[in-house]
Order: sequence, then structure tokens, then C-alpha cells
Amino acid sequence: MQGFEFIFVIAVLIVSVIVHEISHGYAAERLGDPTARLAGRLTMNPIPHIDILGSLIFPTLSYFLGGFIVGWAKPVPYNPDNMKNPRWGGAIVAAAGPLANILIALIFGMLVRFSGAFGLPETFIFISSFVVFINIVLAFLNLMPIPPLDGSKILFAILPYRFYRIQEALEQYGLFVLLFIIFFLWKFLLPVPYFVFKVITGIGFF
Repeated sequence: MQGFEFIFVIAVLIVSVIVHEISHGYAAERLGDPTARLAGRLTMNPIPHIDILGSLIFPTLSYFLGGFIVGWAKPVPYNPDNMKNPRWGGAIVAAAGPLANILIALIFGMLVRFSGAFGLPETFIFISSFVVFINIVLAFLNLMPIPPLDGSKILFAILPYRFYRIQEALEQYGLFVLLFIIFFLWKFLLPVPYFVFKVITGIGFF
């Protein structure tokens, strides 16, 4: 991946993580918490969402050090105390981000799968394939039950309170575990996104 392609993939990643975060905010809004809206975060304008480290520096490092691109935007703020059920409300808000990425992957994946019937050009198929794969990776990564990822919030909502020590340990060491997975174990996990990509699009990734 060189030059224009690298810049294009970074752009797709940024848009995808912004949609991910906005989805958290809209889910919270639907559950009674206006924090994201009041903070001006329910917008596709990238400026309020861009995190220099997570949206630019880390994706570049992850590509050159690990051969893949992953990143994040600024987390959308929400206040679970504004929700009727803060525990499950937090889990729903957390799930909204990965679900948005899965929906994007499915939409563009269907366009790739039926591109022949629609007469879509090769360039569009190429672009759509990257959109699908990046969103699959974002959903897959964020659903891991490791803090601060969304999967951990879903897990903590399910776990009985007597397992609080597990939550405490995960929150203490989660970031180190996540970085270890990204830089040392990711190549062993990549077959999962590759498989999902093939199931959705009907073709192998480049």
C-alpha cells in the first residue's frame, strides 16, 4: 500500500471511526442522555472527533509496524446516570458503535457481492472492499472484552456484581493487554476478519 492508497485507507478509517462514535452518541440520546448532542459530537464534521494520536499517528505506526491499520476517534461523552437503567444503558451505547461498523460492512459488502449485476466499475469495487474490511476490523477489535474497548462494557453489564474483581483487574491492565494483542498477536487474529470479509463479499481480500 503506497501513496494515494495509504492516504485513502486512512480517510476511510477516520470516517468509519467517526460513524462509530456518533452511533454511541445517538444510542445514548435515544436512552435519555443528551450529553453527546450538547457537546456538539452528533456531527459528521471530523474536527470535533479527530484524535491526533488515535486517528493519525497510531494508524500510521500500526501499519508500518504490524502491516495493518487500526485507530480511533475521540470517545463521545455520555452520562449513564441520565438513563433509566445505567448498567444496561451503558451496554447498549457500547454495542451501538460496533453495530454501526457491521452495518456499513454489510451495505458495502452487498454492493461488492452483486457488483456484476449492478455493473459497478472496478474502482468502486476496490474502494468498497477497503470500506468493508476496515469496518469489519473495527467491529471485531471493539467487541473484544478488553478495557477500554466496547466489548468490555458489554461484558461488565452481563457479569454479576460478585465478579467485580475481574472487572477491576481488566480495567487496570486492559490497555497493556490490548497493545500486546495489536502488535504481537494481531497476525494470528486476522484470519477472522478475512473470513468474515469473504462471507460478506464472496471474494478474498487483496
